[in-house]
Amino acid sequence: MPIDFRTEGAVAVITLNRPAALNAIDPETDRDLLLAWERYRDDGRLHAAVLRGAGPKAFSAGIDLKRLEEFYQEDRPGGRRERWQRSPGLGGLTRNFDVGKPVIAAIHGYCLGAGLELALACDIRIASPDAVLGLPEVRWGIIPGQGGTQRLPRTIPPGLALEMILTAGTIDAARAHAIGLVNRVVPRRRLEAEAIAMAQRIAELPAEAVRRAREAVRRGLDLPLSDALRLEQDLADPLRGQGPNRDGERFARRRRS
Repeated sequence: MPIDFRTEGAVAVITLNRPAALNAIDPETDRDLLLAWERYRDDGRLHAAVLRGAGPKAFSAGIDLKRLEEFYQEDRPGGRRERWQRSPGLGGLTRNFDVGKPVIAAIHGYCLGAGLELALACDIRIASPDAVLGLPEVRWGIIPGQGGTQRLPRTIPPGLALEMILTAGTIDAARAHAIGLVNRVVPRRRLEAEAIAMAQRIAELPAEAVRRAREAVRRGLDLPLSDALRLEQDLADPLRGQGPNRDGERFARRRRS
């Protein structure tokens, strides 16, 4: 199976499982990854997820170039564009689909092209020192078309994003951390455990508060500040004036004990 799905308590661990192909995304991986995100979204017992790559060499090297044409086949003129505009994007995360819950990318080795675009669609990114990140599409005569040109300059300064995109260059984990592309760098042997531990910390918190806080940040980034502040209040008000909810009380008791 190109995607492995397992759970650790309230955390889903979703693995790109094509290590011999550097976890490149072929049509089957694309389909099964979307199914995995739908499973995570719809399971009320799961409150955070980790996305990782199998094997020692890569998180994901991007779209499987040997099967690239299968992603873009369309008979009638303009149909391909319409189909991609309606679709949930690559692997379900990059366009028209929101799982509504936190996702942490655990990045090691090659994280290139669509692989980086998947990581950019996650909420938090943790990397190991061997990570190599880049959007090399212009080298192939195309552009990053799964959110790379939009999410990268929303994550790091636009000038740095343009440098990465226009030169088709790569950066290492230390540079990615320095410019804010990844949240932290941890030793390779600890990468998965660190990502799962962070996901578990999130999953222990009141789920509705986590969901609303995430929504406020994500939606607010696309709004003028005045509109974003109104959105924040709309999302915050239902949680106020009622005291700690049951999940909050349980968390507070754990912290005191």
